[in-house]
Amino acid sequence: MAVNRAEVVDQNFTEQVRRLTAAPLRDDPDSPVRPGARLTAREALGIFESQVASRHLDLASRWLKTRDQSFYTIGSSGHEGNAAVAAALRPSDPAFLHYRSGAFFVERARQVPGQTPLLDVLLGVCASADEPIAGGRHKVFGSVPLAIPPQTSTIASHLPKAVGAAMTVDRRRRLGLQDPDPDKIVVCTFGDASANHSTATGAINAAAWAAFQNIPVPLLFVCEDNGLGISVNTPRGWIGAAYGTRPGLHYVHGDGLDLADAYEAAARAVEFVRRARRPAFLHLSLVRLLGHAGSDVEQLYRASATIEADEAQDPVLASARLLVENGWLTPQAVLDLYEELRERVRALAIEASERPKLTTAEEVMAPLAPLRPDAIQAEARRRASDDARRAFWGNRLPEADRPRHMAMQLNRCLGDLLVKHPELLIFGEDVAKKGGVYHVTADLSRRAGVGRVFNTLLDEQAILGLAIGAGQMGCLPIPEIQYLAYLHNAEDQLRGEAATLRFFSRDQYRNPMVVRIASYAYQKGFGGHFHNDNAIGVLRDIPGLIIASPARADDAVGMLRTCVAAAHVDGAVVAFLEPIALYMTKDLIDGDGEWTVPYDPDAEPVPIGVGRTWGDGADLTLVSWANGLWMSLRVAHQLEAEHGVRCRVLDMRWLAPLPVDDLLREANATGKVLVVDETRRTGGVAEAVITALVEGGFQGPMARVAGHDSFIPLGDAANRVLVQEPDIHRAACALLGLETP
Repeated sequence: MAVNRAEVVDQNFTEQVRRLTAAPLRDDPDSPVRPGARLTAREALGIFESQVASRHLDLASRWLKTRDQSFYTIGSSGHEGNAAVAAALRPSDPAFLHYRSGAFFVERARQVPGQTPLLDVLLGVCASADEPIAGGRHKVFGSVPLAIPPQTSTIASHLPKAVGAAMTVDRRRRLGLQDPDPDKIVVCTFGDASANHSTATGAINAAAWAAFQNIPVPLLFVCEDNGLGISVNTPRGWIGAAYGTRPGLHYVHGDGLDLADAYEAAARAVEFVRRARRPAFLHLSLVRLLGHAGSDVEQLYRASATIEADEAQDPVLASARLLVENGWLTPQAVLDLYEELRERVRALAIEASERPKLTTAEEVMAPLAPLRPDAIQAEARRRASDDARRAFWGNRLPEADRPRHMAMQLNRCLGDLLVKHPELLIFGEDVAKKGGVYHVTADLSRRAGVGRVFNTLLDEQAILGLAIGAGQMGCLPIPEIQYLAYLHNAEDQLRGEAATLRFFSRDQYRNPMVVRIASYAYQKGFGGHFHNDNAIGVLRDIPGLIIASPARADDAVGMLRTCVAAAHVDGAVVAFLEPIALYMTKDLIDGDGEWTVPYDPDAEPVPIGVGRTWGDGADLTLVSWANGLWMSLRVAHQLEAEHGVRCRVLDMRWLAPLPVDDLLREANATGKVLVVDETRRTGGVAEAVITALVEGGFQGPMARVAGHDSFIPLGDAANRVLVQEPDIHRAACALLGLETP
C-alpha cells in the first residue's frame, strides 16, 4: 500500500519545528531577516504566513478528495518559494500564473485589502459556482483586483500572451494611451518541463528577439524548476544551460528553498525589468512535494530515498528555520500559526464544499461569448470625422476613387479603422512596408506609423500571443496570419487561450481580436498545400469563436467593421477568412466588372450571423460563401441561359454562427438545396449546413458538392481535388432532374 506522502510532509513539519533551537527573540522587525539579507523580518513573517496558508490549501484539497468533494488536487507544495516573487512585485503588475503558484496567489492577495484567497481557491477546488473568477468552470488562479488573469495552461501556452502583454505596456504609452501604472511589468510563471515546450521556447525567443532590437519588453519569466515533468526528469543543469546565456535575456538564479535568497533573486530580477524594460529569466530551484497530483503515486517511478530527500528540503520548513534561528519566532509560535491556519483552512474547505454548483448547460455557457447586436451595430456605424480621415488619407478620400476590388477596399477599411480607434494595432509577417503578401495593408504603416502597423517575427504562436496580450492590455489588435495553412502551427492560441478567457473568467477578462487570415485555394495551382489550404474544421468547433468569410469587397468592408465593433464592444474573438483568389477579382462574368464596388464609409454594417441572398428564383437554392459564392453565381447564370432555370444563391458570409434563419427561409423558398462547400467533405462546412436544414424541419431534396479529403497539390492537379464549376452544374442538374452533357 502506498504511503500517504501528504501526511508524511505534514508530520515532518511539526516534528522538525519542535526540534529547532530558538534564538533570543528580537523586536526590530524592520531589520534584515538574517545578516546581509535584503528581506526584512517583517516581510519574511508575512511571506511565511502565505507559504503556510498555501501548504494547508494543498492538504485541504487532499482531505476534501477523501470526501468526494474535491475536483482538483494538483498542488503547490515545494513551490512555496514563489511567494517571494509576489512580494518583490507590485500587486498591479499583471501576473500570468501556472498551476503551482498557490503561494504567489496568497501572498499577492495579502497585499490588497479585502481579499479572501483561501476561500477563493477552495471554491475552485470544489467547483463551486460561487468561485469569484471562473465560477466553478475550472480551478484556476485568477482575480481582477489582483491583476491575475486566469490561466488554464499546463504546457506554457500562456507565455506568448504574456509576451504580448509586456510588449504592449510601453507601446500604449508611446501611442499616447493612458495607463494608471505606466512602468508596470508583466510576470509569467511556468515549470521546468514546460520550458522545453515549443510554445515556451518560441515565446522566450520572441521576447529576446524584440529586446535584441531595443524594443521594450518588460517581462519577467519565472521558471519554477523542481526537476520533474510528472515522471520525466529534467536533466540537472539544463535550465541554466539553456537560458543562462541567451542574447537579449537577463538571467537570474535563486534558491527557491531559501526564502531570503529567493527574495533577493526576485527583487534583483524585478528591478532589472522595471528599469531596463527588457525581459529577464528568473530561475528558481525548487522541489515537488506530494507528487504531481492527488492521483499520482510517485513511489511507482521514484525511489523512496529520492522522495524523502526532497521532503527534507521542504521550503516551508526552511522558512520556519530561518525565522526561528534568527530570533523572529519561537518554535511554538510557528506551530501555533501552522495549526491556526490548518483550522481556518479546514473550516473554509467545509464551507466551500457546501456552496452551490453549476447545474444547467445554460449556467455553464453563460459567459462563453455573449454579444449585444444593437450595441455592435451602433459601434460599427460610428466613424471618424472626415477631417481626421483627411489627415490620414490626404486630400483625396478613398470614396472619391473608382470602384475597386476586395484587397483595395479592405485596405481602405483598415485605414479608416485605424483613424477611428487609436488603440487599434495591425501586425504580422510582412504587413508593414511590404503591405502584406497581397498588399492588403499597403501604405498603412507609413500613414499610421510603425508603432501601430508593424512586422513581427515569423512565428504564428507569437503573433497570436501578441494579439491576446495586447487585447488584455486594452488595445484592439488585428493580427494577420499570412496563409490559412500557417494557422495550424498555432491554433491552440485561439482554442486554448483566446477563446477560453471569457469562459474561465466569467467575462471579467477579455482579449478582443480580429484575426485576418488569407484563406482557401483556387490560385490556379500556385504554391501547393501551404499556400492553398481549405481546412477550417479546427476553427468551427471552438466555442464562441466568430468566423467571418466574405466573397465581395462591399461585404468584406461591412463585415470587417462589424467584427471590429464586436471586438471593441463585447471582447469578441474573430477569425476573418479572406479568399485569396478573390482579392484582385474584378468580374463575375468576363468583363462585367461585377466584383468591384465603390468604397462607402457610411455603408450599413453586416450583422453577425446574417447572410445575403442573390436572386429570387423559385427552382433551386444554392448555398455557399467565399469562392463558392462566386462559382455558384456563375453556374446560376449558366443554368438560366441553358435551361431557363432560375436559382437563388445564399451567401452565408458567416461560418459561425451560421445564418440558420436565412438558410431555412431560402431553402423553403425553392424546396431544393445544393450546398457548395469549398472545404473538405470530412469536417467541412456543408455537414453543419445540412444538419441545420434537417434540424430546422426542411424536408426537400438536398445535396452537397465539396472538396475531396486531400491536401492541395501544385499546378493543374489542384483542380482535381477542389470543387469546380462543372461539379456544381452537374449536381444542380441532378437535383432538378435535367439532362447533362
